[in-house]
Amino acid sequence: MTLLREKPQRDLVDLETFDSALKLDVRYATANNFVGRAVYPFAKAYLQKPVAESLKKASAELRADGFGILVFDGYRPWSVTKLFWDVSGEQARRFLANPERGSIHNRGCAIDCSLYEVATGREVRMPSEFDEMNERAYADFTGGSLEARGRRDLLIRAMERHGFQVLKNEWWHFNHEASPKYPVMDLSFHEVRDLLR
Repeated sequence: MTLLREKPQRDLVDLETFDSALKLDVRYATANNFVGRAVYPFAKAYLQKPVAESLKKASAELRADGFGILVFDGYRPWSVTKLFWDVSGEQARRFLANPERGSIHNRGCAIDCSLYEVATGREVRMPSEFDEMNERAYADFTGGSLEARGRRDLLIRAMERHGFQVLKNEWWHFNHEASPKYPVMDLSFHEVRDLLR
């Protein structure tokens, strides 16, 4: 696998400025994640522009039902994907991208997200927590409350109508159909921020 170290196509956008309706909760910029420490230097989420445009359409659709999209992660440097793999055991690796192939996150074409209530700004309850690595995270998990499954399915349907495909073992992870156009990248968040200035 060849990693892109030079400037990528200038399609990456900052989601915070691209769509003000999106709410960010970038867990990997905090200790509130499965690694237990921050792996990003600051809380930003980036996507390739066509992916961000699709997300904006899904976001507008969901607002009609009183929900907004809560973003946990977008573009992820390849080195972070490798770190996740290296610190995880066999059980957790079933939920992780193998760094030998790279991740759709490394292409800026995958997003981890949930829903928040527009009226309150609060994250909604889903069948599992983000990055909960067990069967409750499966997109077709039939346990938990009917309301939580209904919100999960609402999110999945909206995203899939706009070019995304849910990952079968992570209801929060969506890959975009544009991903084959983009390379695996290992640009740091500082490098991406500098590109966008």
